[in-house]
Amino acid sequence: MTSVRVVVVGAGVIGFSTAVCIAEALPSCSVTLLSEKFSPDTTSDGAAGIMFAGEFPDIPLERQRLWFKDSFDHLLAIAQSQHAPEAGVMLSSGWQIFKEVPADKLPFWSEFVIGFRQMTDRELRRFPDHTFGQAFTTIKCECESYLPWLENRFVPAGGQVHQRKVDNLQELSNSYDIIVNCSGLGSKLLVGDSQVYPVRGQVLKVEAPWLQHFIRDGDGKTYIYPGIHGATIGGTRQEGDWRLEVDEGDTKSILERCSRLEPSISKAKVLSEWVGLRPSRRNLRLEREVVQLQGRQVPVVHNYGHGGWGVTLAWGTALDAMSLVRQCLREKPAQAKL
Repeated sequence: MTSVRVVVVGAGVIGFSTAVCIAEALPSCSVTLLSEKFSPDTTSDGAAGIMFAGEFPDIPLERQRLWFKDSFDHLLAIAQSQHAPEAGVMLSSGWQIFKEVPADKLPFWSEFVIGFRQMTDRELRRFPDHTFGQAFTTIKCECESYLPWLENRFVPAGGQVHQRKVDNLQELSNSYDIIVNCSGLGSKLLVGDSQVYPVRGQVLKVEAPWLQHFIRDGDGKTYIYPGIHGATIGGTRQEGDWRLEVDEGDTKSILERCSRLEPSISKAKVLSEWVGLRPSRRNLRLEREVVQLQGRQVPVVHNYGHGGWGVTLAWGTALDAMSLVRQCLREKPAQAKL
């Protein structure tokens, strides 16, 4: 029996997670991953990779909860295994603080993280500008380790990896039976999606081994995430901004804001500065369609537009994308008769 040729476009955390899920769960598929850029040059590599999420407005909350739960369970198993150091996955405890009490005191993901609770008045005292906070333990997944680890899992499962820029789906139609689009911001051009847009993020990596707890301002703009190789501090959320150069004004602002939350940051040595463009969309796109390519009908599964929640939702959405590929396989014989 000839295997079904599946191609995954994109080598960020969404692309590699999806490719691994398909290769491991669907042995009848031969899976190839194509991308122009690989770790350490993907958007995922600079992400702090801390697990919690915002809501997409038009996607059923139950579906978002399942994505979060599946991703959390997957990464928690790694964090509690011997693979944790090489995969770059660790448990991380800390606080999310708010200047005003949020409308939603119990976010949809609160039951899946560990020990979620409201902060006490005593804990809040160290953040005098903030009136409300949440304390919990979550997971931090550092993609500069995690992406190579996923690749090392993908290849033994029969996966192939090739560096190649894909400009349009037409060029894939003769070589593959099913296309899986995980191209993130690249989908703007690859599939002509005008709804996907960049949200520019700038972060610094600093050396601050004395920091053991994360701190995140509820507005999402200021945060300190201690990690395995230094702490990631940030940040910016600049919508529609395509600049990839480091902005010195942003660097200064990040250091000032983070030092207000954690005064010892002013003593930390800056190791690196990084800019990435989050592939944002009002709602992430996870669906399949059949596209006419060079006279053939080719199933295309889309999985992109995760914005700042790529690491958080990667495994859950990858499992969904794999299920859509499985549906394509079931319908393949019917297509062949057309």
